[in-house]
Amino acid sequence: MAVFTPVSLDDLTDWLTQFSLGKPLAVKGISSGIENSNFFLTTETGEYVLTIFEKLTFEQLPFYLELMRHLADRKVLVPAPVANKNGDILHALHGKPAAIVSKLEGSSQLDPQPVHCAAVGAMLAKMHLAGQDFPIQQPNLRGLDWWRETTPVVLPYIPEDAQHLLRAEIHTQEAFAASAISHQLPRGPVHADLFRNNVMFVGERLTGFFDFYFAGCDTWIFDVAVTVNDWCINLQTGELDEARVRALLDAYHAVRHFTPAEKAAWRPMLQAGALRFWLSRLYDFYLPREAEMLTPHDPTHFERILRERINKPVPDLF
Repeated sequence: MAVFTPVSLDDLTDWLTQFSLGKPLAVKGISSGIENSNFFLTTETGEYVLTIFEKLTFEQLPFYLELMRHLADRKVLVPAPVANKNGDILHALHGKPAAIVSKLEGSSQLDPQPVHCAAVGAMLAKMHLAGQDFPIQQPNLRGLDWWRETTPVVLPYIPEDAQHLLRAEIHTQEAFAASAISHQLPRGPVHADLFRNNVMFVGERLTGFFDFYFAGCDTWIFDVAVTVNDWCINLQTGELDEARVRALLDAYHAVRHFTPAEKAAWRPMLQAGALRFWLSRLYDFYLPREAEMLTPHDPTHFERILRERINKPVPDLF
């Protein structure tokens, strides 16, 4: 959520007339994240989030926006896309795709306790079930194919031991993807980026998941693994905190039971979740795009997590 495409109040004065939101009163860039240009937008009718998409295309974006609308209609706590007077939720601003969504109440919980992890687990299971009948199919664009393409690009930038780890894990994930267990895993739309800063709370009450722009159709257990790898760890070491892991998994399992295949896939999926974000952070760190506001993340964080998941025991799924 860096700012690659600046937006001013003057830019929005005429553009916003297509909506029933009143006049723009304030617009402020959001510095966190690195994919799109995001802004807090205040109008005469309330507060919203405006996004200009820097990589996703007009052809790809209906999946993400319609998924949010689909989930919101089924009482999953997510931002609702705002339609213009013609009913459209995908627009153009400065020649790029753009959307406005409702702003969630509260703030991110950056020091989660088991009670917060349980709330995330339960809502994640509800989200997976609610997405079962979503009609648009679009793959996870940061899945195995992207891992294969990105690995040779980032390898020259990292030390030899990290190169060895990266090559070995790609081999592990290719072998798992070809296995019988992989083909038995329940699938559907996934968030695929459900980190602490993409969930809002008021106290212990979860008020919503947001930033669905890495979503895609993938295995649900991969989505759970990505979430556990952020919500349930010691940020300094990457070690799993068993109390938080147990709270999140038990709350998820109470809404949607995990399957035996998912149990068998649990460790490989924890490794896959770490690999995916190690690769993306390596790419963004060593090959950054220019932006007005940009905060690249430390890639070694997910290298540590991957080593932990390979070398240390992990709590059982159920």
